[in-house]
Amino acid sequence: MIVALGAVTAVVLVATSGGGPSGGKSPAESGRSTASSSTPSLSVPSQLPGELPSLPSDLPSGLPSEFPSDLDSFLPTPAGDEVPYYMLKKGDCFNTSDSRPGQAARRSCSTPHDAEVVRMAELEGTYASDAALKKAASALCEKALERKAVRQPAGTVRGTLVQYPDSAGYELGIDSVACSLSADVGGGDRKLTKPLK
Repeated sequence: MIVALGAVTAVVLVATSGGGPSGGKSPAESGRSTASSSTPSLSVPSQLPGELPSLPSDLPSGLPSEFPSDLDSFLPTPAGDEVPYYMLKKGDCFNTSDSRPGQAARRSCSTPHDAEVVRMAELEGTYASDAALKKAASALCEKALERKAVRQPAGTVRGTLVQYPDSAGYELGIDSVACSLSADVGGGDRKLTKPLK
């Protein structure tokens, strides 16, 4: 989208850089010695062709074999209540799935769920690796998660979940970090059943 915007801007600049108020001549005018100029005429056909051309019958059907059959891995489409983690807000409750990393299935905080967002933060600066991004994201979440965890009844919260972009996502402009408390760590079956205090 940025490339397209840049291309549109370039076209606008070229189209508006002619002889403006400064009185400069356009390239077409500067080489002419006479003051008259011809105006191009446009003609529109009065009739459309009676038949459309037919397509060749030997066109291939289906996708070429080099296309991956699982395009979802490149362009994940949220299913139902699933959203990318960076669209969550503070107070949102959600479930996670190992098969769809980076996605969160929103749930009511009054029904069983895996985690609740305590804080949404934004990364700033440059990072040389995914490990550097992880360290920065964890630092953004640490204090907020500690403060919220100590206010919960014993045994309610057993883990933290920090979701952040990888290097490629960060370069694309995804800078959100979701800081969440969870009922279990590592795919356990415990769930939170009400909003955190």
